[in-house]
Amino acid sequence: MNRIDFSPYRRSMVGFDRLFDMIENQARANPGDKYPPFNIERRAADAYRITLAVAGFKPADIDITAQANLLIVKGQKPDEHVDGEMLHVGIAQRGFERRFELADYVRVANADLADGLLVIDLVREVPEAMKPKKIAIGGNTLTVVESGSASDSAAA
Repeated sequence: MNRIDFSPYRRSMVGFDRLFDMIENQARANPGDKYPPFNIERRAADAYRITLAVAGFKPADIDITAQANLLIVKGQKPDEHVDGEMLHVGIAQRGFERRFELADYVRVANADLADGLLVIDLVREVPEAMKPKKIAIGGNTLTVVESGSASDSAAA
């Protein structure tokens, strides 16, 4: 069984169409292409790291593009002329493209290439306006409690 039926969830959950579409598209993606291999690591509550094994690629050979909710990593090696005859080619020379769906408010913080590993650090930064707030009502003042701190402001 390669197909998951999300119909019951689509009927009762509003606004999650994009999530269901992403899951279905990932299931249809080509599972045979495993190049280059990669790791995804959670480093903190809102920090992630993607590490791709890109042996033989230089920083100029790799293009990283961050769009709204999508990270695309492409690698394309220029044609190199080799002096002599290759008896065995075990190091991959082909280009690649890896796509990573990102959650809302996730941005690329840093990218580095060292020792054949491309490391991309991601950070989730929720805008202050989107963070949950507790509203306490007392007398003529309105107290907004955010992340354990309180600030008083006059109520209108």
